[in-house]
Amino acid sequence: MHAPAPARPELGFREFVTLIAALMAMTALSIDTMLPALPAIGHSLHVAQANDRQWVITAFMLGFGAGQIVHGPLSDRFGRRPVLLTGLIFGVICNIVAAATTTFPLLLAARVAAGVATASGRVLAVSIVRDRFIGDAMARVMSLAAIVFMVVPIAAPNLGQLILLIAPWRWIFYILAIAGLLLFGWIALRLPETLRPQHRLPLSIARLGEGFRYVLTDRLALGYTAGSTLLQGCLFGFLLSVQQIFETEFRAPNLFAPAFSVIAGTMAVAAFANSQIVTRYGARAVSHRAVIVFTSIAALHLAIALTGHETIVSFVLLQALMISCFGLAGANFSAIAMEHMGRLAGTASSVQGFVQTVGGTLIGAAIGAAFNGTTVPLYLGFTSCGVLTFAAVAIAERGRLFGRRA
Repeated sequence: MHAPAPARPELGFREFVTLIAALMAMTALSIDTMLPALPAIGHSLHVAQANDRQWVITAFMLGFGAGQIVHGPLSDRFGRRPVLLTGLIFGVICNIVAAATTTFPLLLAARVAAGVATASGRVLAVSIVRDRFIGDAMARVMSLAAIVFMVVPIAAPNLGQLILLIAPWRWIFYILAIAGLLLFGWIALRLPETLRPQHRLPLSIARLGEGFRYVLTDRLALGYTAGSTLLQGCLFGFLLSVQQIFETEFRAPNLFAPAFSVIAGTMAVAAFANSQIVTRYGARAVSHRAVIVFTSIAALHLAIALTGHETIVSFVLLQALMISCFGLAGANFSAIAMEHMGRLAGTASSVQGFVQTVGGTLIGAAIGAAFNGTTVPLYLGFTSCGVLTFAAVAIAERGRLFGRRA
């Protein structure tokens, strides 16, 4: 008789966090490597209006948001692994199509499809963590993953710029395809199924409707989903505008990639700080104060822009401080929004991700489309969204802010 095959070693905590971070990072990689390439893509595919180049990002995000409605219910029915692996392979194909396209409409179609595919990683990263953790412990895991994941926004624009120095912009999409294949292999070999068989739910439109009802009628889930949507709108508005700000207002396109890396790096520092303090002080105390600081800095930055005193130094410094507030609020908002969602974790994550991403993309697209050669539209959007975020959280908590829930 043959000896039984040795059991696969269990996925350790560090590898688990790193794998979750890699899933999250595919989204950032698919967006941020594009930013330095937007002028080249526009020139190659004959895009006349500079603001229209933003659709390379917007199309991906709209597909990314819509795709989350699909992946969560499928994963609740068939398990996390098969849905995740299928999404990764589909994403590889979409990026290869995008690399080969010769027309802007076909590129946008490929980007929408790539967004749908990449959404599987976002939904299932949250669902997989929720399968194993809850509350402040979940917030800590998401924050630790965010530290690793934030290396990508720091490096991605520089990676995109490096690719442009040695190869055409199409190679950015080939690199994305290679990254998707590597992640596919890692998950296939190392990640076990985290959804227990007894927790699998039937696939039905009625259950999706129940998921919407469950999220949209739970006070915490609704309030924090709304707050996350508004904050993501600010982030997307920044992503859509920042390359043009350096190109048009500051006339320093070569400084874009390093400046973006500095700004993104502050979010990684904040995410690490959050992972260290969230279990001590609580997700609410940290995130509520972060929103207040975010809104105050946004208002100050708006005043500087309105008075015509904006410089590269003021832009990078104040934007970095605001972005750090995302690191202190984002993971905590997601964890709080999921507190009552354990029974429908996959579907709830899908619904919340759909609302946050599509809503945030539309808000960000409006901010980006308003770009007029100055930073005023960007920080008018930031200030407005910050005020509304605080209002949404205050309503969700019935005015009881800054403390832990009993």
